[in-house]
Amino acid sequence: MVAALLGGMLIGLAASVLLLVDGRIMGISGIVGGLLRPSEGDVAWRLSFLLGMGITGAIGSFLYPGAVGPEPSTPLVVVIAGLLVGFGTQLGNGCTSGHGVCGLSRQSPRSLVSVMTFMAAGMIAVTLISRLRGQG
Repeated sequence: MVAALLGGMLIGLAASVLLLVDGRIMGISGIVGGLLRPSEGDVAWRLSFLLGMGITGAIGSFLYPGAVGPEPSTPLVVVIAGLLVGFGTQLGNGCTSGHGVCGLSRQSPRSLVSVMTFMAAGMIAVTLISRLRGQG
């Protein structure tokens, strides 16, 4: 529980620093999307941010291997999940980090609706998958 609290605080701190220092929203789908359609002088900070996320994740999984969780069942599952997330972020005009962390803190009504939709869809998906697997 303490690790989750500290992790949440660090995410909030990172979002605040990026917004206050550079005026940018910390939405991962927007950061990655900006690399797919780069603007002049806009690639370095995006790559640095993503590299920092990867390095931090690697350090965290090395120091606390049990905190990461099990690996996905197959590469196909990872590809399908990635495509669905990409489609959803385009449809919702942002991702959970952009809407949930940054949008809610800015009191964006659109982000509130998006987060409620993310949460409901996640609950429905977990319920359906659990029942299909005979666990629910």
